[in-house]
Amino acid sequence: MSEQISLPVLFVPDLVVLPGMVVPITLDDAAQAAVDAGRSSERGKLLIAPRLDDRYPTHGVVASIVQVGRVPGQSEYVAVLRGEQRAHIGSGTTGPGAALWVEVDLVDETPVTERTRELAAEYKKVVLAMLQRREAWQVIDAVNKLTDPAALADTSGYSSWLTNEQKRELLETADVDARLQLLVDWTGAHLAETEVSDKIASDVRDGMEKQQKEFLLRQQLAAIRKELGEGEPEGSDDYRARVEAADLPSTVREAALREVGKLERGTDQSPEAGWIRTWLDTVLDLPWNVTTEDSDDLPGARAILDADHHGLEDVKDRIVEYLAVRSRRSQRGMSLVGGRGSGAVMVLAGPPGVGKTSLGESVARALGRKFVRVALGGVRDEAEIRGHRRTYVGALPGRIVRAIGEAGSMNPVVLLDEIDKVGSDYRGDPAAALLEVLDPAQNHTFRDHYLDLDLDLSDVVFLATANVVENIPSALLDRMELVTLDGYTEDDKVAIARDYLVPRQRERAALTADEVTVTDEALREIAANYTREPGVRQFERLLAKALRKVAVEQSSGEAATVVGVDDLQGYLGRPRFTPETAERTEVPGVATGLAVTGMGGDVLFIEALHTPGEGGPELKLTGQLGDVMKESAQIALSYVQAHAADFGIDADALNGTVHIHFPAGAVPKDGPSAGVTMVTALVSMLTGRRVRSDVGMTGEVTLNGRVLPIGGVKQKLLAAQRNGLATVFIPQRNEPDLDDVPAEVLDALEVKPMVDVAEIVAQALEPVTESAQVAA
Repeated sequence: MSEQISLPVLFVPDLVVLPGMVVPITLDDAAQAAVDAGRSSERGKLLIAPRLDDRYPTHGVVASIVQVGRVPGQSEYVAVLRGEQRAHIGSGTTGPGAALWVEVDLVDETPVTERTRELAAEYKKVVLAMLQRREAWQVIDAVNKLTDPAALADTSGYSSWLTNEQKRELLETADVDARLQLLVDWTGAHLAETEVSDKIASDVRDGMEKQQKEFLLRQQLAAIRKELGEGEPEGSDDYRARVEAADLPSTVREAALREVGKLERGTDQSPEAGWIRTWLDTVLDLPWNVTTEDSDDLPGARAILDADHHGLEDVKDRIVEYLAVRSRRSQRGMSLVGGRGSGAVMVLAGPPGVGKTSLGESVARALGRKFVRVALGGVRDEAEIRGHRRTYVGALPGRIVRAIGEAGSMNPVVLLDEIDKVGSDYRGDPAAALLEVLDPAQNHTFRDHYLDLDLDLSDVVFLATANVVENIPSALLDRMELVTLDGYTEDDKVAIARDYLVPRQRERAALTADEVTVTDEALREIAANYTREPGVRQFERLLAKALRKVAVEQSSGEAATVVGVDDLQGYLGRPRFTPETAERTEVPGVATGLAVTGMGGDVLFIEALHTPGEGGPELKLTGQLGDVMKESAQIALSYVQAHAADFGIDADALNGTVHIHFPAGAVPKDGPSAGVTMVTALVSMLTGRRVRSDVGMTGEVTLNGRVLPIGGVKQKLLAAQRNGLATVFIPQRNEPDLDDVPAEVLDALEVKPMVDVAEIVAQALEPVTESAQVAA
């Protein structure tokens, strides 16, 4: 049971005294009275209680008076007190002197257990780590000498990292284990905070030292350059001089000077300084007022175009027209009309290998302009066209601005290659960004996100290339002038090979015209039976292969070589293509149609088969068909069923399953132009009359049998000629399209415009007598 005694009380503000602590107390009247009362009392002690702002104390510490005296050099008296034991403050009482007296219950320490020793060891480890960080070596020695857990816990009264409220909680906690647990938690948390703070302070200190070192070195470098008479190449003064000396539009100059002002007000260490310099370098490198003089020699320009490319008359005529208008505007002082230049925006659409990309460079030579190519295939990010905001890390201007910078003039020929291969994803749609670039009404104020300045593109000649026009968004296609390159005729290919390909490949094989000659007949054989492509890429590869073999022969000492038709199999192997129309159509139910793909025109065989059965005809379609083609097949079957009597077909002959198949099942097919071909194949199957092997056809069919117009007539007729057809049926409303077809193709084919599908069927099927003879 704890002992109860009466003691004078000394309330101390903002100080918590724990047992074992020795503290000096400045003596005011109240403190002097308490000390005097304690010295005169029987026990010679007093009670020290903390008086904090929040509440009246419930506990204090019994303290002995060690010494009372005056501080040297001062008039104040100080009492040195030593805390000895915790005590619980009870009610007030009376006592001698002017001091306040209270009844107190002395608090005994709890017995030491194994858990107490573990907590004491853990606390000592934490507090020693804290003291080591502060390099308090004498205090560390004193703590190491303590063996009593209670005394070790009460030394926390000296800890500067504990608040008075925490120390008061320790004073009020009689259990040693509880005090040690609190101290382990508090001191461990403070140690962790200290480690983080020290690391941050160390990093900041290192950074400041690095900045100070860099600043000092830069100042020394500037002083050295000044002594050597050299300017600061990257300084803001240099940028201001460069901007003022550059030939810039007024709005661009004002924007550049604003950025130079920001650079002058900032520091070299500012992150903003880096991208301001990069932006200024980009602006100053652009050819704002630099243009090249266009050629006004129209015959010379046409000669350049003819020397580089065979055929392609539409494109050549358009370029010469552009030059003529440009020359007249220049002569009459009309270079700008409505604030816009006289640029052009064209898209060259056609199958691969017809010379679309190489034509761009030829156009630039004919115009006397710089040429730059922008590859758009696979581009899916809008920022590739318009650029990134310059605050982004690694920001760059878009491809259009970079192309202008590469060209070094404001009126180059820019080739936008593979514009139909542009895609879109979550980063935006590049095709939508191209709307502004290619719109003649807007591109005189094109604004790149990175530059954030108006750039005049109205004097640029944009040439876009595409394989499939349908893949270009309609809004973008509407802004461009469409020039279609439908491929070459056989005569064109022979001329191109003779005048361009053979000399080029001969030079690459290190051969001369005296050493090897390729006959026109051999070239025609390659075009007809080895390639069958709309362009000449594969043609050139085969020529290269043949000339490499000739080079091997020449290295063996053989005489000059003449490559003729009979020699091709030895150089190129067997012909890859043989006429197959006759073979495919030798049975009833097979008709030859014409189609357009991304590779140009091609023939399309359609096969029909009937399986007898009960009930009305059930249509089965195979060959990876699109919805439009499936509907065309249904229309064709309905038409044949409705007009069966007109074709001499028994009404019950269609009962069962009608199967229409489009070979080359791995290739997707769609479109309405195979309608007349499906009708012809169905009638051939049901009548047993074969379709003429030299006949091809194309056209959309209606339920009434009308033949509607289709697209790609020129490409389809070129394909018909390549595949050896003699007669081609087309819709009558497509007759004006024949004006675009080369004369040699029309001479080789009998093109028949038709209105009704029944007329096509009547002329396409072999006579009944011939079929019967074949069947026999």
